[in-house]
Amino acid sequence: MTQTAPVPQPRPVPEYAPLNRARLIAPGPVEVAPDVLLELAQPQLHHRAKAGVQKLLEARAKLTRLLGDPYDAVITTSSGTGAFEGALLSTTPPGARVVNAQAGKFSERWGEMARRFGYDTRIVAKPWGEMLDADEIADACRGAHTLCVTHSETSTGALHDLEAIARAAKAQNPDLIIIADCITSYGVAELRPAAWGVDVIVSGSQKGTATPPGLGFVLFSPEVQGRMIQAPQSFYLDLTRELAGQKAGNTPQTPAINLISALSLALDRLLSVPLEVLWAEQRRKTGALIAAGTALGAPAWAARPSPAVAVLRPPAPLTGRQVAGRLAELGQRALAGQAPHEDTVFRVSTMGYADRYDALAIAGMLEDAFTGLGAPVQRGAAVQAAWEVLARE
Repeated sequence: MTQTAPVPQPRPVPEYAPLNRARLIAPGPVEVAPDVLLELAQPQLHHRAKAGVQKLLEARAKLTRLLGDPYDAVITTSSGTGAFEGALLSTTPPGARVVNAQAGKFSERWGEMARRFGYDTRIVAKPWGEMLDADEIADACRGAHTLCVTHSETSTGALHDLEAIARAAKAQNPDLIIIADCITSYGVAELRPAAWGVDVIVSGSQKGTATPPGLGFVLFSPEVQGRMIQAPQSFYLDLTRELAGQKAGNTPQTPAINLISALSLALDRLLSVPLEVLWAEQRRKTGALIAAGTALGAPAWAARPSPAVAVLRPPAPLTGRQVAGRLAELGQRALAGQAPHEDTVFRVSTMGYADRYDALAIAGMLEDAFTGLGAPVQRGAAVQAAWEVLARE
């Protein structure tokens, strides 16, 4: 007679759990530095006053420095999705052919958006967790006007090969405009849009730039600016008009100017080291989380993991919702998978105001969560695995 393994029995939540410091260990919104939060408590700026104009220009210049290429930044008072919508409408004429490469929740969003606006939308899809194929995407881009592609897919933890995709697509169609969703790769992963041939970069404040939600960023290459549309399909998200105004320190509408001031301060921390150092440390931190998960029987879902987030597959019979739920009971806000994969994976991250020692702490939290769910855990194994990655470079 075949014996089945006993089902793990959860333990009661420790009585000291209310004393734990609440932490955001999810891939956005992220932890924000105390001085950045304090900046939001300062008296209200007026966006037309000299100080407000200076803050806008200052933040835009720092966003360009964080990219590392001379692209011009537009700051939108919106989410990253709003920024992407403005980028699409401001570069792509009505009825044009748009190719959407997708392999996860967020990359699927751009195809849905393109269809909603009536574009001739062609989808190149891979199953969630798999990597996009550059040649397949390039073939679909023949005759297309715009390619919408995601660099770091937050739902699966995959870092797609944006360089290979852009080079292959531009080889097939040199006039193609490439809009890259870099919402969780900007300021986090290696990103060289000018060398790779990416025309537009989109991101948001609540991810790598470690600022509260509410701002979107669109960075336009010098070449694509000459192809932007006058009077696009959106009034509020007319980024052609916004770009012209923001270059002079003006915005057509009232921006979240105090949030922009906080963003400018948050960017100083990221810009205190060379971009290569920033990218390498974020890669190590997430590598440490993946090593910790692997030590507990929860490996990464994606074959080419993003440095923005560790998306981990818990060992059966544990589920992603159970792990995220147990972490929440301990005061730690992680995330289960995106629907329909809530039980397949859970997601933890050190984006934002977090350092390598936070990665070690998360490794310990995972040990506690798995132990609390009744899984067999060798105490210290996850922390040791994380340390080995951090000490490697």
